[in-house]
Amino acid sequence: MRIYKCNSVHLKIAVLLSILSIIGVIIAVMVAINVRTYIIELYIGLLIFLIGIIILLTIKKKFKFSWSKLVALGIFASFNKGLSGAGYGPLITAGQILTGTKSKHAISITSLAKGVTSGFGVIVYFIFSGKISWILAPSLITGALISTPFTAFFVNKMDDNSLRILIGVVTSILGLLTIIKVLS
Repeated sequence: MRIYKCNSVHLKIAVLLSILSIIGVIIAVMVAINVRTYIIELYIGLLIFLIGIIILLTIKKKFKFSWSKLVALGIFASFNKGLSGAGYGPLITAGQILTGTKSKHAISITSLAKGVTSGFGVIVYFIFSGKISWILAPSLITGALISTPFTAFFVNKMDDNSLRILIGVVTSILGLLTIIKVLS
């Protein structure tokens, strides 16, 4: 993962997504406490699958960067993270590409924002529920810790277009596997 200068637009994106994550996670935890797991998992699977398909269908399209789209994406993705403990990485990475961020930068930004979101999600869930969900907590924390070194390695090895295709394919597969798991 690259270290960005303090005035870098990429660092500003990571900080913005981290702040928005706090808002989204608070809202999501309050919802997650009251909704059946089956519905949440199916929703996340469908959402991630559709985002992956959109990425693949728009491979040749260049998107103009938009701060307002990024704000909406940050709140929406962190809401999903807080709701289920899953889906943040693929959703925020793919969403950044659809808001005009280059694939390599989107992956690096996601690694940083995911760590903040994961840690804060566990804390907020504990505050609102009075307990730690040992089903959600490991996926929230482990995903952020394990993904960072692999992210840095793979991002440096791939060109932007190949990376975008890979993001679309992997995102679609993850969504499809989640749907299959929930329905079986």
